[in-house]
Amino acid sequence: MTPAKRTTRRTTKPKPCPDCTTGQVSESFKVGPRGKRESSDRQEALCLTCFGTGQAPE
Repeated sequence: MTPAKRTTRRTTKPKPCPDCTTGQVSESFKVGPRGKRESSDRQEALCLTCFGTGQAPE
């Protein structure tokens, strides 16, 4: 009788998103009543490529 073969599972790390790597991106925004000038400040936004997971879509 041959001994049972043991198989090990190797979990691979998911690939990071090519656009953000963290799930969030910085975006500029516009302020003002009508002229809408671009602000020098930035705000955090959800990455639309990976929807905030930080992993590359398959």
